[in-house]
Amino acid sequence: MTTEPKTAEDLYRFLDDLGIRHETKGHEPVFTVAESVALRDEIPGGHTKNLFVKDKKDQFFLLTVEENAVVDLKTVHTLIGAASKVSFGKPEKLMDYLGVIPGAVTVFGAINDTGHNVTFVLDQDLMEHDIINGHPLSNDATTSIGRDDLLRFLEATGHTPLVLKVTA
Repeated sequence: MTTEPKTAEDLYRFLDDLGIRHETKGHEPVFTVAESVALRDEIPGGHTKNLFVKDKKDQFFLLTVEENAVVDLKTVHTLIGAASKVSFGKPEKLMDYLGVIPGAVTVFGAINDTGHNVTFVLDQDLMEHDIINGHPLSNDATTSIGRDDLLRFLEATGHTPLVLKVTA
């Protein structure tokens, strides 16, 4: 029994219900950080890169870091509490848990993780930005939200994010 993943409109309504200010700018679909660089001048704030990873015990993590940051996948498990080195999660699990496809991975996917299968990890360097940007569950738009509001959003979805230095 799978439920349909929530849409961008569901996300905006959820944020509105929490009284969280957000702004979304539509654009051509972007699948990589490199493709999204053209949007930098138009959208201020910290832009994100998201890594959906798992350990050998099938514990899943979403690492949300600043777009140009480097994550050492050989050692990051020691920082995030994984049982082993991590590898990338399969696209099926990404859809099951976060309701998104590869190329649209986003911290906002927490709204779809009703089973709390994913641990959300926000990089400390990213959290130095006042505004954080992420895809609103699809890669044809970028939603900007305040740093503290992002934490509030995650808490409201039942997730307590780990804010850790996971980048080099």
